[in-house]
Amino acid sequence: MPEIENLPDILVEPLVRAALLEDLGRAGDITTDAIAPANLAARAEMTARDAGVVAGLQASAIAFRLLDPDVRIDILKPDGADVAPGDVVMRIDGKARTILSAERIALNFACSLSGVATATAELVRAAAGHKARITCTRKTTPGLRALQKAAVRAGGGANHRFGLDDAVLIKDNHVAIAGGVAEAIRRVRAKVGHLVKVEAEVDTLAQLEEAMAEGPDAVLLDNMSPETLQQAVALVAGRAVTEASGRITAATVAAVAASGVDLISAGWLTHSAKSLDLGLDFTT
Repeated sequence: MPEIENLPDILVEPLVRAALLEDLGRAGDITTDAIAPANLAARAEMTARDAGVVAGLQASAIAFRLLDPDVRIDILKPDGADVAPGDVVMRIDGKARTILSAERIALNFACSLSGVATATAELVRAAAGHKARITCTRKTTPGLRALQKAAVRAGGGANHRFGLDDAVLIKDNHVAIAGGVAEAIRRVRAKVGHLVKVEAEVDTLAQLEEAMAEGPDAVLLDNMSPETLQQAVALVAGRAVTEASGRITAATVAAVAASGVDLISAGWLTHSAKSLDLGLDFTT
């Protein structure tokens, strides 16, 4: 398993802090504060209940540490690790109040992001044997884009652009406004800096030919059959990065990858992936 680097804590901490503030409300954890003595020490373990790929453990650890910087966190299965039911993912030693009050937020991040990583890994496995890389899109939960894209990397995928400002992607509505894909590319080339990559979405081979005349860096081949994708790759002939998108599933991705495209993007990886079932239980 390749080592997955954490995001800088300064990017993750505000997201976790906001989630804790939402949960703790105006009076804190009134249930735990009534039941658990203030200085009671305890140990808990986060355990996988399903098989999958874990992610989001940095956010989970920060949730506990924000409530008590002295809590001890041992991550036994780092982001990107395969887990089986019963595997201990994380061990937490600290005050019982800290563990109980941060439990749900820690699990919310870990379960959701592990679901993204697991879904990505499934597509990566299904496309194995071909050069195509699996990528995500901007169809992310508002506020959680950096974490969800990190989870895609943990699952073996790659990231598409992070926002509207780091690359140009000319979509169908841009083409409609410009009056054609070639004109849209020309307008972009006249406006953006020389370091900005330009990608154009096309729906047909005729539109692809029009786009290629303007020399885009990449072309998004939207909702094309594997046979049409193969023709599109031949037409491009290495002059641009080719990306396939549209209704990609584990059942269809191998045929799409076999067409020879460079990238395969799937928005559902971040907007609809099923959470991985993880639990947290006290052991002492």
